[in-house]
Amino acid sequence: MQFKNNRPCGDFRTTYEKDMSMFQDKASFYLTILGLLFLLLCPFLFDSLVIFLLINIGFYAIAALGLNLLVGSTGQISVGHAAFFGFGAFASVWLNNNFSFFPVWLSIPAAATLTAIVGILFGIPAARLKGLYLAIATLAAQFIIQDFFSRAAWFTGGVDGALAEPFQIFGIIFDNDEKYFYVVLFWVIISFLAVTNLMRTKDGRAFLAVRDHYLSAEMMGINLTKYRILSFGISSFFAGLGGALYGHYLGFVSIEEFNIQLSITFLAMIIIGGLGSIRGAMMGAAFMVLLPELMDWSTRSLSGSSIDRFLSLTDALPFIKEASIGLVIILFLIFEPNGLAYRWGQIRAWFKLFPFSY
Repeated sequence: MQFKNNRPCGDFRTTYEKDMSMFQDKASFYLTILGLLFLLLCPFLFDSLVIFLLINIGFYAIAALGLNLLVGSTGQISVGHAAFFGFGAFASVWLNNNFSFFPVWLSIPAAATLTAIVGILFGIPAARLKGLYLAIATLAAQFIIQDFFSRAAWFTGGVDGALAEPFQIFGIIFDNDEKYFYVVLFWVIISFLAVTNLMRTKDGRAFLAVRDHYLSAEMMGINLTKYRILSFGISSFFAGLGGALYGHYLGFVSIEEFNIQLSITFLAMIIIGGLGSIRGAMMGAAFMVLLPELMDWSTRSLSGSSIDRFLSLTDALPFIKEASIGLVIILFLIFEPNGLAYRWGQIRAWFKLFPFSY
């Protein structure tokens, strides 16, 4: 007697077509469609605070996606990602304010392209470095671009900052959270689809080869310098895209926002989410956006209690939020070094193989 196995307990992909498929099975495809439909309904289901958090998760996830491509997929460390995030914000505002043929919907991808060019310029000298030397080089890029922000008043508005116009297309002004949510969602979908497809191409596999063993990759004919520079450019593109969305959402861009602390926060996102994981960029961004809200809620819950009076939690809330980022990074490196994406994969595998999940 033969039994039809409706729930395979392994990975039985036997063709290149199945191996290159974006979805492992039909269930993944249908769940993705349901998730997208749910996101489309979010502005009608939740209050303004939830939509605000989802918007923040969106543009931070786009920027983290670029950093994960650079650090997680290519193995190039960067501690200057916030500078490129800020450059995208200022570039979009500058293009829109100074050139009438650049409406906001066009200035956002144009700013991302300009940021990619800047990333390539900084990637050229950094392409032959690795490890600690590369980290110092990207740290230098962070401070160089920050200094440019403060001095180039024609580009950034200097210490006064720059006003950003709201997103507008086809006569529709996206001037509130419920409307702007769909703009961010559109670019999130485009960005994650683009990187997912990139990693299945020859160039994507070359990135992984450079990360895993650069000597073997070079012996196979892969141009290490080319792909390292390319990864810097693509990473900067997504950083600029996220920054442009961020700038037009706030309506004002200031030079103080894009400091080294934000760069460390981006690194925390990809470490917590999972290095080299596309879905990990989204998970890490969501975790880091929701963490300060959790700290704030916890402090308010303990307000007036004996613990609050002893530790002065209410007064120390800004310091608690900053310290929590470092503490979370340390805890994840110790107890969950592969990130949330890996743990999610383990949970899915457990349910898929149940009751033989060992």
